[in-house]
Amino acid sequence: MLVEVVTGVATNSLVLIADAGHMLADVLGLGLASLAIWFASRPATPQKTYGYYRTEILAAATNAVVLFAVSAYILYEAYRRFVEPPQVNSLPMLAVASVGLAVNVFGAWMLRRGAGESLNIRGAYLEALSDLLGSAGAISAGVILLTTGWRYADPLFAAGIGLFILPRTWHLLRSSVDVLMEATPPGVDIGAIQRAMLSVPAVQSVHDLHVWTVTSGFISLSAHVETDEGRGQHHILVDLRRTLVQRFGIEHATLQLETQSLHDELEACCHIDSEVST
Repeated sequence: MLVEVVTGVATNSLVLIADAGHMLADVLGLGLASLAIWFASRPATPQKTYGYYRTEILAAATNAVVLFAVSAYILYEAYRRFVEPPQVNSLPMLAVASVGLAVNVFGAWMLRRGAGESLNIRGAYLEALSDLLGSAGAISAGVILLTTGWRYADPLFAAGIGLFILPRTWHLLRSSVDVLMEATPPGVDIGAIQRAMLSVPAVQSVHDLHVWTVTSGFISLSAHVETDEGRGQHHILVDLRRTLVQRFGIEHATLQLETQSLHDELEACCHIDSEVST
């Protein structure tokens, strides 16, 4: 990153500066990822009963905001250089971009496997991937400048780098916000879960059903389940938990089993309490 900043300023190359900007985002992103992993390993406390799992999601959201800012700066600089393209020294720019490409290929390869398992690592992987393409763009711009002298190649490829990362950054930010808003995880069908729970013998209704993500790979569920009084609730609970684990992979479930009479008493109790409060 430092080599690209120095070379980019010395050669007047926006592509190298853009690639260095993404590497700066890598430094911040990986630093936040490491901090999140350390926080997530800390035990839960009475004040933070889920522990620090959400630190990963906060780090991913921060990562996305940083990438948006870097992309905005690159696009602004590219616009200025389209208006008045400067002279760029292409030979050292091409040499540094080639070294950067090798470094970024290695970094993306190291992060590729973890990107499918963790939202935080996915953010770091996207940064490394965008840096890889940034280095490739810098090499292409250097070749064009060296062979044709066309000055618009530098801001053109720099703008391409800035535009490339925006959709993926938006997806990362939206995924982070969905987790923080406790939205239903992608790929989870609430209707299918409810139907599966209703298929368990003696289950009459399922209400107040909620499914959310605590952190990447940690899905939680809570629900009120009205049951038939003729079957033991112990067996019903075992069947419900088995259904959730085997069919949907949901291991962390909080289920409140209640009969019709208990449901009516709770409704009456809550209704009375609300009237008293009023």
